[in-house]
Amino acid sequence: MTQLTWLAPAKLNLFLHITGRRTDGYHQLQTVFQFLDYSDELSFTLHNLPCIDCQLEGIAPEHNLIVRAAYQLQQATNTQQGAIITIDKRIPMGSGLGGGSSNAATTLLALNQLWQLHLPLSTLQQLGRQLGADVPIFLHGEAAWAEGVGDILTPIPLQEPWYLVIYPGCQISTAEIFAAPHLTRDLLPVTLRDFQAGQTRNVCEPVVRSIYPQVGEALDWLHQHAVARLTGTGSCIFACFPDSTSASSVLQQLPKQWKGFIARGRNQSPARYAVDFPINRKVANS
Repeated sequence: MTQLTWLAPAKLNLFLHITGRRTDGYHQLQTVFQFLDYSDELSFTLHNLPCIDCQLEGIAPEHNLIVRAAYQLQQATNTQQGAIITIDKRIPMGSGLGGGSSNAATTLLALNQLWQLHLPLSTLQQLGRQLGADVPIFLHGEAAWAEGVGDILTPIPLQEPWYLVIYPGCQISTAEIFAAPHLTRDLLPVTLRDFQAGQTRNVCEPVVRSIYPQVGEALDWLHQHAVARLTGTGSCIFACFPDSTSASSVLQQLPKQWKGFIARGRNQSPARYAVDFPINRKVANS
């Protein structure tokens, strides 16, 4: 059998505003998404039976977005094909880097190709929206200004700096932060010019600081070296640097209780290239 491997990249929210709340409970957002060249790797082996096998430590199958995405694609197309999926997990869970959503998007892209379904990207995006608000950006594959619930996407050109990303060691539930009574939900809409002028912030930061003091400690530490921000609802924080040497210098000083990595910002998702040029590995027949 042949095992093919696709990338599932991380993302950053360069800011996050909430401008209102819909009648269905979802929040109206404004944000900017940019990808990182830091990824999980998903490997797929085709199966002749319509079963999906994917083990992810600590995640029940019914909550595994990889499994849910695969079954959703099966049901939407009535295919009788299956797959064995393994993952090299690098993106921390509950970190605000979009790992679960990225895994789901890459699963849809990869199986659409492997199962020769030929669904257009617009159809995959419709399926992705049912899995989570962040899945469409990973299918969209371009850095974007986002509104709505984060699914109305307008591509924008961004600088591609080097980022130092710090994981303070805690997982944060998006639902917990969005349910917080003291979360700011009534900001006036901003424009791209406001973002470019630095007149934006992440409204989730005060809430996260109050519930997860270790995130606040990491933000305060990173603020000593550069402008630090929270991505999404956390827990990861980040700062941008003009080159990898500058970022590496700060990473070397990182306190031992936290983990960190350096990655380049990317306006094109690394998953886009992987869909056309997946890593081809031969595995033993089973």
